[in-house]
Amino acid sequence: TGSRVLSYAHCASVCFSSRHTTPEKFFIEACDEGADAVLAIDRVSNEMTLTGKKDVPPSAVTRPICGIMGTIRLVAGMYLIVITRKRNVGSLLGHAVWKAVDFDVISYKKTVLHLSEIQSQENKTFLSMINNVLTTDGFYFCTDFDLTHTLQRLANTSPDFQEMTLLERADQRFVWNWNLLRELAAQPEVTQTTKAFMQNVLFIVMKPCRINGKIFEWILISRRSCFRAGVRYYVRGIDSEGHAANFVETEQIVLYEGAKASFVQTRGSMPFYWSQRPNLKYKPKPIISKTTNHMDGFQRHFDSQVLIYGKQTILNLVNQKGSEKPLEQVFAKMASSMSNGLLNYIAFDFHKECSHMRWDRLQILVDAVAETQDEYGYFMVNSDGKIVAQEKGVFRSNCMDCLDRTNVIQSLLARRSLQSQLQRLGVLNVGQRIDEQAEFEKIYKNAWADNANACAVQYAGTGALKTDFTRTGKRTQWGLLMDGWNSMIRYYKNNFSDGFRQDSIDLFLGNFAVDESDGPTPLRVQKDWKFLTLPIIMLVAFSMCIVCLLMAGDTWTETLAYVMFWGAASAITAAIIMFNGQDFVDAPKLVHKEKMD
Repeated sequence: TGSRVLSYAHCASVCFSSRHTTPEKFFIEACDEGADAVLAIDRVSNEMTLTGKKDVPPSAVTRPICGIMGTIRLVAGMYLIVITRKRNVGSLLGHAVWKAVDFDVISYKKTVLHLSEIQSQENKTFLSMINNVLTTDGFYFCTDFDLTHTLQRLANTSPDFQEMTLLERADQRFVWNWNLLRELAAQPEVTQTTKAFMQNVLFIVMKPCRINGKIFEWILISRRSCFRAGVRYYVRGIDSEGHAANFVETEQIVLYEGAKASFVQTRGSMPFYWSQRPNLKYKPKPIISKTTNHMDGFQRHFDSQVLIYGKQTILNLVNQKGSEKPLEQVFAKMASSMSNGLLNYIAFDFHKECSHMRWDRLQILVDAVAETQDEYGYFMVNSDGKIVAQEKGVFRSNCMDCLDRTNVIQSLLARRSLQSQLQRLGVLNVGQRIDEQAEFEKIYKNAWADNANACAVQYAGTGALKTDFTRTGKRTQWGLLMDGWNSMIRYYKNNFSDGFRQDSIDLFLGNFAVDESDGPTPLRVQKDWKFLTLPIIMLVAFSMCIVCLLMAGDTWTETLAYVMFWGAASAITAAIIMFNGQDFVDAPKLVHKEKMD
């Protein structure tokens, strides 16, 4: 994922350097220079206490670690999740930012002999779910700087806020291991001593750049919300609290000779109640709920957005015809009903406007919102530390997935803001344009394309589409070919592996908790007879059709009859499978009802 800090974990990285293990306890040693604090975890009672290095038994087995993600209960009992390897990706305002590379999930119990065969298999499945999330690229963390807040939010805080620990003051939307840290968070003396915190950055890239001989730092950070988190087709719209699916806050930062500037944008699923469940069709029909109060959730969503970011300009990039049209109409109707002067709605049919490779027409939208963008401005602090500009509003972009089309538009708006910032900072001369700076343009375009890939991998399971335009500024035949390949992979994953991915996320975030009792888990739910029988019948019928074609009968009439019979059997079975498509996809087993609606 390049320098991605996309979504999965603002790693609640506790600053530790060693794990000492005995049959009775884990001893986690702090990495602070001169620190004597050791976190002791009782493997029987699960109790956590602070002790000193002198209390670590000499017989303990020692392993180096880089941090603690937290703890989680599975069928076999409690597990400790630690970071075993990290990689430095850069420095933000003098603070090292790390990418968590490897993890270890360690059982408190020394064996699993107390489990039945079925329980043992279920425990293995839950462990594979945890590892599925951990191995999804995008866990970045910083042990002494708050990555969950924008520069503007950090600059407008109170003294009390500054006294809080990183965990206490973090924006909970972007703390992916909040659930894993509950045991630690319940003991303030532990978190204060160990600096335990977790921040979820989906993507981060930090690049030193040079224009006109002037060196500045250009940074791109995307933070993915853990509220209503999940995969493409199983999580759409909003929940009852107004949290939108695949909500990502992206901040572009410039640092130059003590001055700093920031430009923030957001993306998120269309904020009303709709779904698009996979059913083996290439593009399932979106369904708008007819039983819920859309306006209530819509109001909750934008009330919170206005409170956090100020004014909102919605850029809705979905198609205004076909299956996407009803979604655009509902969105427009609700936005117009909130005529409070804080919400501005703009519909732009991306595919229609840019059809036949007319990508230059994106400038129509950029020009249309130019005045609004100038009004919203950006955040800036001069070299003396004085705030000279505040961002008064944000652009909230979305398409169907809030991935490909959305990222293209966000990169164009971010470039326009950057043009103004660099001129104001004195990096760009009067009349100079960013797109004329070949070396920087390459860095800029590749970073935004990597950002798109980071978001897409976590939500859709593949890299983003249309990244050839983001990287090169034009659409290419090779880019179209790669989009087709990624679309095929998305189709397979969305239908046949996303249920497991959704379960993995829900387990990791605590949306599903493993019951401590010995009762059955939802993993024991079995597919009905159609799931195996019909595909076998279709495969046999299709095979017989091919065999009849290759091994002709005594007459063409006889051969044709056999081919038609087996061909019809194959086609009828395939039609039945498609008609019952939702029974054949990999659906989540652990998700609560609201997320499934």
